[in-house]
Amino acid sequence: MLMRDLALASGGSAGLGLVFFLLVVTLTPFAVGPDLALLARIGPAILWLGALLATLLGLDRLLQADHEDGGLDLMYLASAPLELMVGAKILAHWLTTCLPLVIAAPLFGAMLDVGPTTSLRVALALLIGTPALACLGAVGAALTVGLRRGGLLAPVLILPLAIPVLIFGVAACDATRDDFAPLGVLGGLALGYAVLGPVAAAGALKLLRD
Repeated sequence: MLMRDLALASGGSAGLGLVFFLLVVTLTPFAVGPDLALLARIGPAILWLGALLATLLGLDRLLQADHEDGGLDLMYLASAPLELMVGAKILAHWLTTCLPLVIAAPLFGAMLDVGPTTSLRVALALLIGTPALACLGAVGAALTVGLRRGGLLAPVLILPLAIPVLIFGVAACDATRDDFAPLGVLGGLALGYAVLGPVAAAGALKLLRD
């Protein structure tokens, strides 16, 4: 399942999230103005918002195609647990959509005049926090997979649950902090969502079948 989804994503659709991330970072200075000090101060928040929106952009590809071509029926009939197969799809989604954002964050941070130390903290926070966003996205995608325009409804459903990840993710990027408490909370959220996300998404898919 993991290799299948990675092969399907290699067609180029996964790059849309990275392009959207670049557009957010590029257009923000035009809206804020040429104040470099202000851009450096709000840069981590801009990077996190761009990563969050780019992650939500690819939710329609997570389960909708399998629902349309009968792939979900094969997942129901497979000998492997449905939770494990959903977890493999979440991992593939993170590798193809979220990991490129983590890698590109330091480069995009330079465009916002974010210092190298802060840029590395942003990349580390995204590395820890984006799996939580991917797991939340899978739950939203599973809840809306049988609906028309479900790809537009899923982000609305999971945004309230993503707010704690966003808050602690931005707090973990503050280079003036000596402690790593926000990063620890972010890691705890990621681990919790990593456990509950596949189970909740699989439960929603089972209800859809019933």
